[in-house]
Amino acid sequence: MAASYDLPADHLLDRRRLRRKLSFWRVMAILALIIAIAVAGFRLAGSAALQSDHIARVTLSGLITGDRQTLALLDRVGRAPGVKAVILSINSPGGTVTGSEQVYEEIRRLSAKKPVVAVVGNLGASGAYVAALGAERIFSSQNSLIGSIGVLMQFPNVAKLLDNIGVKMEAVKSSPLKASPNGMEPTSEEARAAISEIVKDSYDWFKSLVQDRRSMNEAELARVTDGRVFTGRQSLQLKLVDELGGERAAVTWLEREKKIGTNMNIRDWRPQSGFDASRLTSLANILGLDSVARLLSHGERVAGAHTLDGLVAIWHGWSAD
Repeated sequence: MAASYDLPADHLLDRRRLRRKLSFWRVMAILALIIAIAVAGFRLAGSAALQSDHIARVTLSGLITGDRQTLALLDRVGRAPGVKAVILSINSPGGTVTGSEQVYEEIRRLSAKKPVVAVVGNLGASGAYVAALGAERIFSSQNSLIGSIGVLMQFPNVAKLLDNIGVKMEAVKSSPLKASPNGMEPTSEEARAAISEIVKDSYDWFKSLVQDRRSMNEAELARVTDGRVFTGRQSLQLKLVDELGGERAAVTWLEREKKIGTNMNIRDWRPQSGFDASRLTSLANILGLDSVARLLSHGERVAGAHTLDGLVAIWHGWSAD
């Protein structure tokens, strides 16, 4: 008669735990495989769609900083054989002067390859209007806000506050205008004059760009370059835009003037990034990892934040929402 051996209870518990762990990781591996296949499928479908003939929609919103992703996006659109025309969808108060200039230059390079039109939504002011000037034709709604043609430099000055609390900042400079203004001491007249020259030079560049791209004489230019914003209807009369209407009007013009095929699909083009936190956030939510999802969501908000240093071409005003 064969002898039977009873396994100790702790061995049985260990086996059960091991089986549960193996089952868990099998499920996770299958889930990861399904997600990878789905993502690959979406990418292949999106790639195939972008290779067929279509009108590309590129959105310029928020602060314009000339970031590498936006510049690379405009370059990719220009090289894509399936893109037959481009609609710049603009809704922005502007941004840095240099960033706006870089975006404008990239749009001009794009427009040398394909027809480009700009469609202003709620707001196309300051640096955003610089970007719109790169297009061949500008459309806006009747109540869009356009213009704010000008440049400014802002800096806080806490010298009086420091003086009140008994703090004095000292510095040894190679010259009086080095690191001026610094906000820690009263701004000298010499420093203020030097900054004014910089602002004026950039302002002259902005005005010459408007005059050249919009074919304005001196009197027409003077009416639109005092820093104010105008409605779309006013902008049409002042030659800041070419036509009132939204995306549909822009497509009609492209079909009529640029012989773009009728009923052509419009597809969104977006910047590429090496790390897509939004997908990981969605996955974390699906798996019930709420704390991880909150952390990723916070990271997305931080990554989207910008600081504006130096000269800016941006409109400070009420929202047109």
